Amino acid sequence: MHGGNQLEGLELFQDVRPEIRDRLWKNGKVEGYERNRMIIRAREPVGAVFIQLSGKSVVYNLTHMGKRKILFVFGKGMLLNEHVMNWHSASLYCETIEKSRIFTVPSSKFIHYMEQDFELAKSVLVAQEKKIWRLGHQLKNTMGSVYMERKLAAKLWKLGRDFGIQTPEGIEIDVKLTVTFLADMLGAPRETASRLCKTLTGYGLIQMDKKRITILDPHKMSVFYKTGKVE
Repeated sequence: MHGGNQLEGLELFQDVRPEIRDRLWKNGKVEGYERNRMIIRAREPVGAVFIQLSGKSVVYNLTHMGKRKILFVFGKGMLLNEHVMNWHSASLYCETIEKSRIFTVPSSKFIHYMEQDFELAKSVLVAQEKKIWRLGHQLKNTMGSVYMERKLAAKLWKLGRDFGIQTPEGIEIDVKLTVTFLADMLGAPRETASRLCKTLTGYGLIQMDKKRITILDPHKMSVFYKTGKVE
């Protein structure tokens, strides 16, 4: 059972007035999603705002060849929409990768409360600006000067920061990372992702156990993806 206003404690709503947060909660609903369920589909109207309460989801697009390119992995408290006003159809897909609970509220209600409390509007702007910054960073890392193993190292380091669990071996990424999933993050063939994982393992940067990856030394991983040097 999950009682009470579950928006409390989420970074997105930490500065929002309690009465606005409560009204928003009462106008929405919590929906359960199984793994691999579509939440937002590209080229279709959305009409609602989605907040991840538990589990994890990915936001991705499809290449001209129909291959999935993962842009973001989102966990608890994250705003899943690419835009909130929803005057246009979505341009990206959002899908669960774990069993999830998601708070859903009509866009019209969400916008109404943004008008009532500037702190809510500001939080949404900050959340979306972070996404734009991350997209810009991804574009920089797609340049030919960044080798693929460094690109993978950067993405794993980011996942470790966002979803890492401290273990005796290092930081275990609490996401099921199949080779196919990693390939989708890189926008590369599955064979390439498999080879890159073996390279990073050979460098002593990661340890792989089935679908779990452990970053053995986050500092060394950071140095490697920034400079290409293995300390």
